[in-house]
Formats: sequence, structure tokens, C-alpha cells
Amino acid sequence: MEYIKLGNSDLVVSRFCMGCMSFGDPSSNFHAWTLNPEESEKLVKRALELGINFFDTANVYSAGTSEEYLGRAIKNNVSRDKVIIATKVYFNEGKLSREAILREIDLSLKKLGTDYIDLYIIHRFDYDTPIEETMETLDQLVKAGKVRALGASAMYGYQFYNMQLAAERNGWTKFISMQNHYNLIYREDERELIPICKQQNVALTPYSPLAAGRLSRLEWKTDTKRSKTDQVAKSKYDSTMERDYEIVLRVNELAQKYGVTMTQISLSWLFAKGVAAPIIGVTKEKYLDDAVGALKVKLTDEDIAYLEELYVPHKIVGPV
Repeated sequence: MEYIKLGNSDLVVSRFCMGCMSFGDPSSNFHAWTLNPEESEKLVKRALELGINFFDTANVYSAGTSEEYLGRAIKNNVSRDKVIIATKVYFNEGKLSREAILREIDLSLKKLGTDYIDLYIIHRFDYDTPIEETMETLDQLVKAGKVRALGASAMYGYQFYNMQLAAERNGWTKFISMQNHYNLIYREDERELIPICKQQNVALTPYSPLAAGRLSRLEWKTDTKRSKTDQVAKSKYDSTMERDYEIVLRVNELAQKYGVTMTQISLSWLFAKGVAAPIIGVTKEKYLDDAVGALKVKLTDEDIAYLEELYVPHKIVGPV
């Protein structure tokens, strides 16, 4: 495993972050394909064996049971100071208001069974709360020792810039990471958000790096429970299937050329684009093993150009 410092922080993370949206009670009506506590812990153990020390969840994943399952698995298998835990706030009552943040951080700490969060991420931009109120409250969490560093997720470039500017003007804690929607068939953030992040040394930790599996196989749809029931993924990708599938074919072509998997080609492209740690969400150990193999794949400039050549502008998916 390789490790990298996350932006302008002292957090040292593995080059892969294990996404824990697949953990949780399916009866929560969040996702039908989530894993029970035992299955979740098995994946965490495998991730730790592979050298992954970075785990990402959110307060809303499976009504908080994702946080509970992750916290339990960490406690049972590794010293707390050996891992980096990220969770999020926004899709809750009050969104990013002061009251909501102070309430939600304590709930997350309790569910995770820890007294601090390494990386606290705002899940989206809040149009209803003044930026200064959000940033001052987040800064207070850092000063209180409940949070070590701050991150943001999918939003427009100008929104992220304005939040960073508010923090800078007032001497508050700035964001050190951006978890945005980014992969070979969705590259809209290359226009503004990603250049802003690179300018400010904000680490990129994109979600959906394999487009919900569509960049890891030749079949656009499969018979898995997730493929059948994940309406969010369908809404992200199925309307542009015809043109995007041509890119999938090129991923497969290069995978055949180098004798590696499509997953490894797709993730290697992200590393070539400057990504620090893509969020890998899996339900089986073999998929985690496959992903980690991407570190051994080095694409040439010609490979990268070939993979990118067919991309066309997409409808914005991510910011609200």
C-alpha cells in the first residue's frame, strides 16, 4: 500500500479509502443491498490487511447504522489511532446550521464509538444557512478536539471557493479535501472545482470512481441486488449509456493490452489525474483486492488521451 498526506493536513492516509455506504441495516429503507455487522467487519478486516487505513461513512447512511457497524469493526480489529475515520453532515434536519452541526457531530461520535472524527465532511452546500455560520461552527469543532480536519463534498466551484474564502478571512479552519463525483464517464468538475482544489492543495477523494461498477465490467447492468435496486446509480448513468459505453470499451481494450482488470485501468486513470484516494465501496473482498492492484498499473500519456478522447459534456450530477 502507498500513503499520502491529505492536502494541507497532517492526516496520512492510504491511497484508497474504503467507502462504507454498503454497511448498514437494509430495513432502514436507505439501500436494499447493504451488509450486516458481521459482513461489514469482514470487509474492514480485509481492508486493514491490505494496508487501507482510511474509512468513509456518513450520518445518513442506513439511518446511522453504517456508522455503528464501522465503529464496531474498528474497535474489534485495530487501535483507533491507526485509522482515519471520515463521516459527514448535511442530509439531516437543519442541514449545515449551527444547531444541526452541533447535534449531528455528537450523534456521529456516539454511533462510531469514538471521541473524535479525523475528517468531518459537509455532504453538500447549504443554500439556507449563511456560509459564516457553517464555517465558524465547523472551526469550533476543530478547536474543541472533536474533529481533526474538515472536508467538503459535491458542490459547485464558486460555492467551495466562497466557503474557503470565508474561513480564510476569519481565521477559521479551511477544508483540506474534496469528495466529489469523478470518473472516466463523469468529468464535469474538471472545468472549475478540480482546478480550484489543486490551486489550494485540497486533496481529491472522489466518490463513484468506477461509476457504480460500470467502469469495471463490460456489462452495463448485472443481476446483482445493487444493480437491480440502486436507483441513484441508474439516474446518474443510464441516460448517457449509449455514448459512455464507448469509453467502457476503451477501458476494456487497455485492460486486455496490459493484462490487468478494467477496475485497475479506471482507477489508474484517476491516480494519473492527481487523485489522492478514491472512495472504494465494495460488498465482496475480491473487489477490494482487485482495486488495490491499480497501484501497480501506470498509464502512458497516450493511454490517458485515448481514454479521454470520446468524452462529451454531461448534465451536472452531484451538487444540489
